[in-house]
Amino acid sequence: MAFDPLQERGIPLDDQLRDWHALNVTPIGADHADPYTRCRIITMNGVEAEAIRFSHQFARHCPDLEVKQRLARLRYIEAQQQKAVGWLLPGTASVPETAIAHQQAAVDLTAWVARMEPDPNLRQAYEFGLLEHVDHLYRYANLYEMIEHRGAEKIVEQATEVLPGRPTSLQHRDPLDDVREPYRKGATEPLSRLHALTILSAEQQIMTFSMNAGPMCMEPIARQLFQEIAMAEEGHVTHYESLADPDESWWERLLYHEYNECYLYFSFMETESDPRVKNLWELHLSMELEHLRLAAELFREREGRDPDQVLAPALPPPVTFEPNKGYIRELLATQLERTTMGTGYVREAHERFSRTQAAVMGRDKPPSERVIDGNRAISGREYRLETEAPRPAGLLK
Repeated sequence: MAFDPLQERGIPLDDQLRDWHALNVTPIGADHADPYTRCRIITMNGVEAEAIRFSHQFARHCPDLEVKQRLARLRYIEAQQQKAVGWLLPGTASVPETAIAHQQAAVDLTAWVARMEPDPNLRQAYEFGLLEHVDHLYRYANLYEMIEHRGAEKIVEQATEVLPGRPTSLQHRDPLDDVREPYRKGATEPLSRLHALTILSAEQQIMTFSMNAGPMCMEPIARQLFQEIAMAEEGHVTHYESLADPDESWWERLLYHEYNECYLYFSFMETESDPRVKNLWELHLSMELEHLRLAAELFREREGRDPDQVLAPALPPPVTFEPNKGYIRELLATQLERTTMGTGYVREAHERFSRTQAAVMGRDKPPSERVIDGNRAISGREYRLETEAPRPAGLLK
């Protein structure tokens, strides 16, 4: 039977507060954890961080004191959830290792969402961004081998290939061309709205990590690479946030944030391989069911509509972290040479693109290219992790 979170009872909000001991969860193993367990943790950390950011923005735009207080109570629990999820990471990984883990999560989450997305315009947006994360993973893997003398297979194992994608140097576009046409809430399936919020949350998490982690590096090439990729991620957040219908009300957005958290915690509970982490997903799902009930209550009060009018009647199939090698190879062969122009996609460099490239690149090779040269000089090769025959090369000119 399909799981309908609107029909389930969760833990009452007054019973959800946890003390420091309960929040100080035991982290996953540094060397033996399933890489997709780590990907689920990174994803849910980003989803909880987005829930907190959204709630703060809602409160800043809300004149109703009672609503602000209700949001504050919910937000405090979301903040506790974010701490418990984030603290599952062991803290022993270096900054480049953590960057590789974030990019693996981005690659396989975005690939899965793109494969499942029913709206062709949204699917194209995800496929476009996916090929750029593929390249970020490749650049960070070469940085890791160059400065730590270890291969990224230690982190991604055999789940995700490490290959060149759309070159990071070609991801610096005029910000005007990062803005997409939004979906329309009345004509878009509920699943598409969940996908858009999930990918935005994950992308925002990666952008925040990139811009904060770069200054923690000592090696000049590492600092420069993080800076370059952080700027590309800024464009990605613009790309994904523009997909949402701006006519969605605050109450509707709150409802979807809570429903999406139920969806993801349920998905990860169903697919988690680590029993201890699975228990945390189950606990947080029980909490989110109550958050959804309270958001639905506010939606009925303020919009005068039933949540069933905008939400799916039951959760879609679980979001699944799994290898997407064949799918990504197909996209590399057919969509690598695309860039954006206005709200669409083209295969030729245009005047705005060329102007931005000239302004950003200056006269030097960008860090994303120099890190490959540097690793070749030190390791005698560029780092790749391939499990299939090599693909033909093809780059946007």
